[in-house]
Amino acid sequence: MLPQLLPLVESRRFQHSMLAIIVLNAVTLGLETWPLAMQHAGPLIIAIDRLALTVFVIEVTLRLLAHGWRFFRDPWSVFDFLVVSIALIPATEGFSVLRALRVLRALRIISAVPRMRMVVQALLTAIPGISSIVALLALIFYVAAVMATKLFSTAFPDWFGSIGASLYSLFQIMTLESWSMGIVRPVMEIFPFAWAFFVPFILIATFMILNLFIAVVVNAMQSQHEADRVASELEAHDERGQILIELKALRQELQALRASREERTPGP
Repeated sequence: MLPQLLPLVESRRFQHSMLAIIVLNAVTLGLETWPLAMQHAGPLIIAIDRLALTVFVIEVTLRLLAHGWRFFRDPWSVFDFLVVSIALIPATEGFSVLRALRVLRALRIISAVPRMRMVVQALLTAIPGISSIVALLALIFYVAAVMATKLFSTAFPDWFGSIGASLYSLFQIMTLESWSMGIVRPVMEIFPFAWAFFVPFILIATFMILNLFIAVVVNAMQSQHEADRVASELEAHDERGQILIELKALRQELQALRASREERTPGP
């Protein structure tokens, strides 16, 4: 552990430089999928990619040396470590998927931009509420799929012949992708009152549940923002307290110096 490296790795210039390299590396990773770019500047693109990876390794090493084992207590530092480690694994024929996983380095933009980190933290905080909504949505889908299978399976076996087929068709309807002309209107040609099933399903699954998702995420982001604000205020308060302590110590030293000078000065 080398604490003297902390000012370097925590400096704004260092962090902004790393952000610029991450963005540049994300661009080169995209250019590697463009045959025309690889034909004209393939060696340069590959060299930039390898240079960026080298810089990332040096950066993570410096942060590890600066923070010591505390490095692994920070989830974002662990995320950066794993992303860079995956990029170092050689992509052989048996692990060709690792070539595609190299693009995960672009996700380091999230850890480098505080605003993005706040959004991700809010989403993670919202997981308990979202899981309850997902369970509710799954229950609604299951009930609707059973009903649709019993109602429409004989006339439309491709769409509602089984629970699995009904779930997929209902998911398409929930996304509003060709739900009217593609599914509902053909069903209504044989079952004129089918709208009484599909319209409430759309209102519940698409509009109500989606708004619940948005409400939970917005509330989590607001709570995260409030927590960050409180943490910033506490940090500023601690800094002010430290400054006051230092000022009191400085005042006592000045008083002691003044008293010492008065003792050494002969009287009239």
